[in-house]
Amino acid sequence: MTTHPEVLWAQRSSDSVADKNIVWLTVNVPDIDETSLQYELTSTGISFKAESKTDQRAYAFSLSLFDEVDTEASLSKLSSRSFTAVLRKKALNTEYWPRLTKEKTKLPFVKTDFSKWVDEDEQDGAPLEEDFGGMEGMGGMGGMGGMGGMGGMGGMGGMGGMGGMGGMGGMGGMGGMGDMGMGGMDFSKMMASMGGGAGDTSGAGDEPADSDSDDDGPPPLEDAEPSA
Repeated sequence: MTTHPEVLWAQRSSDSVADKNIVWLTVNVPDIDETSLQYELTSTGISFKAESKTDQRAYAFSLSLFDEVDTEASLSKLSSRSFTAVLRKKALNTEYWPRLTKEKTKLPFVKTDFSKWVDEDEQDGAPLEEDFGGMEGMGGMGGMGGMGGMGGMGGMGGMGGMGGMGGMGGMGGMGGMGDMGMGGMDFSKMMASMGGGAGDTSGAGDEPADSDSDDDGPPPLEDAEPSA
């Protein structure tokens, strides 16, 4: 067994701006099971059927609209509280529809949505509800892929420049100590001088001949005294 849900409606009209020539429909069914939702919109009518996960009941209705709508330009969305549709009127006209349905029969479940309704002669100064403005922008979420830019952290590889420490090899330049004069020494003369030190008195010119210098070698052995 199905039950008629509460259906709220309001409208705007315009003979020049299509976005302001619309009908709002709000179907108040809480926590709709999305898998059970059956919504069909034609240019002359609308049908709805769905089940609520809250009360486990099935809700349904169908309506023939007062005038034609543009099905391609119409929108709908589902929330946890209700199902909402914005129907684009096909004919641009400043006059309101006198009612939602084609028949004049009064339907007790169809009511005026006073939260959106304004009188026809006051609509120019009334704000237009933007119930579906955000839906068009939802495709921009693909821009999150821009997070891939974090790959730029790879630039840390520049730390490889530390390899420049190899320049420490320049310490080999210590070989330059040759500039201190050691490289200019005649090693053959130095060795010759060191080799003839004891026999060449020229190397001891600063020292008297009877010097007790250690260079004279060990003292002579004394003659041993005869045993008694």
